[in-house]
Amino acid sequence: MSEFQTPYPSYDVLDKWDSPSWNDQTRETVARRLDEVPKREFLTAKQWSLLEAISARLMPQPDREEPVPIVPWIDDRLNKDRRPGYRYAGMPPMREAWARGLNAIAAECTDRFGKPFEELSSEEQDTYLTDLQNGEVSDRFWGDMPVQCFFSELLLKDVLEIYYSHPVAWSEIGFGGPASPRGYVRTGFDERDPWEAEPADV
Repeated sequence: MSEFQTPYPSYDVLDKWDSPSWNDQTRETVARRLDEVPKREFLTAKQWSLLEAISARLMPQPDREEPVPIVPWIDDRLNKDRRPGYRYAGMPPMREAWARGLNAIAAECTDRFGKPFEELSSEEQDTYLTDLQNGEVSDRFWGDMPVQCFFSELLLKDVLEIYYSHPVAWSEIGFGGPASPRGYVRTGFDERDPWEAEPADV
């Protein structure tokens, strides 16, 4: 079980569905995110499996019957070649960076541990991901790829971004969702609009 406990246990952002907080465009966007999870189009089956295992360590969801889908949306972004509009120095184009990075992780884990990342213990997976974060990997597999940049600016960033774009995560942190059409007025420290979620301990 996860040690995290939401301070908003009774809050469900989807209760705003028919409220003035959301308009038709917002409802359409949220419905698509919930009901139209993309199928695999860009990643290979092995890359998909590996990324699923990595995502489960970066954003564990052990107490959730239906985990927030993360990898399908990364694959969809890659398939549509939806880039952020910038690229870090030394980093190859987005699609190439993802393919090279995942393939390097797969090869290095097999070389270092004698088995794929997916078959490692949780402790071994965390050890490797920490090494990856710190750039403590072999040039034999990574070449001139800026490893720490790949970890922080692609892998970790995309996993967290996609997780926290899902309504389940919004409810977990008490977020009211898109600000259209109502908008947020009270934006100062520890301020909230009367229609926003309130922590259980308040």
